Amino acid sequence: MGIMRMGYAHVRVTDLAEAKHHYASTMGLYETLDEGNRVYYKGWDEWDHHSVVLEEGGVGLVKFGFKVDKPEDIDEIEQKAATFGLTVERMSAGENPEVSDGIRFTTPSEHVFEVYHSQTVIGTEVGTHNPESFPRHLVGVGVPGLDHALILAEDVGTMQQMLTDVFGFYATERVQTTLDDDAHLIATWMTSNNQIHQLAVLEGPQGRLHHFAFKLGDWSDVGRAADLMSMDDVPIDIGPTRHGITRGQTVYFFDPSGNRNEVFAGGYLAYPDRPVSVWTPEAIGKGVFYHARELNERFMTVST
Repeated sequence: MGIMRMGYAHVRVTDLAEAKHHYASTMGLYETLDEGNRVYYKGWDEWDHHSVVLEEGGVGLVKFGFKVDKPEDIDEIEQKAATFGLTVERMSAGENPEVSDGIRFTTPSEHVFEVYHSQTVIGTEVGTHNPESFPRHLVGVGVPGLDHALILAEDVGTMQQMLTDVFGFYATERVQTTLDDDAHLIATWMTSNNQIHQLAVLEGPQGRLHHFAFKLGDWSDVGRAADLMSMDDVPIDIGPTRHGITRGQTVYFFDPSGNRNEVFAGGYLAYPDRPVSVWTPEAIGKGVFYHARELNERFMTVST
C-alpha cells in the first residue's frame, strides 16, 4: 500500500516549558511521554502513542515520520529510495519511543524523513466502544490530531518527483509559472490517500519548515480557535480565512519559539484520477488567501 499518512512531526523549540503550555493548554494536545528535553503528544482522536514531538534546543524541523500499512512496505520504499539515489539507513524498534523499526533518509530538500509500520496504540480519548462525538472536557482548541505540513525546497520539481517515485504520492494542486507541462514548479500539494494534502512543498531555502497543521471540523471550530488564540496572546499570522488552493479554512499562528502552526478545516476529497488544479503566479494571492487575495510578507519570508 505504501504511505498511509504522516504519523508524526518532530520539531525543536527554544523553551520547552513555554512550548508545553502552548501545545497542551492552548492547542489541547495530550502528553503521552516526558523524557526531559523531549515531550510527546497526541490529539484526542488519534490512537497511536504520539503525533507531535517537541525537543528543546533551537527551532524548526527535526524530522517527519510517515506510517505504512505493513512491514514489507518498508522494504519496497527502501528499494525505491535507493533507486532514486537517496542514502537510506535502517532504524531499530524503540529508537523512537513506541515506534517500530523502519528506515530513515534525507530528502533532496535536506529534510529528514522516517518511515515506520507501527506505533504503540493507546487509543482515542472517546474509545471505540459506543464512542461519543468528542471528549466532554476538551482543553483549549482541543485539536483532534495532526493533519499536514508544508516544507521549503530549492527544487520543488525534484521533491515532487521523489514523493511520487518513492512514496507513491500524487499532486492535487500546483503553482507553476505557466500552464505548460514543462513549466517551472513553484509549489506542489501532494497526498497518497483522499486527504487533500499530506505534504506541500514551496520554493525556498533548503531544509526549512514553513508550518505544520492540525485538523479541525469546520468553520465554527476555526473561528473558535482564533478566539482562544487571542485569549492566550498567541501571535496570529493570518486568519480566519479560506484557501483558494485546497478550499480549506485556516488560521496561521506561531508557537512561542516562532514555529508556524495552522489549524485547517474543510477542503475537498482527493482522488488520483482527479485533474490537478494549476495556479499561475498572478493568482497566487487568491490561491493562498482567498478573501484577501494577496500574500502577507510573513507568509513568504518566515520559516524555521
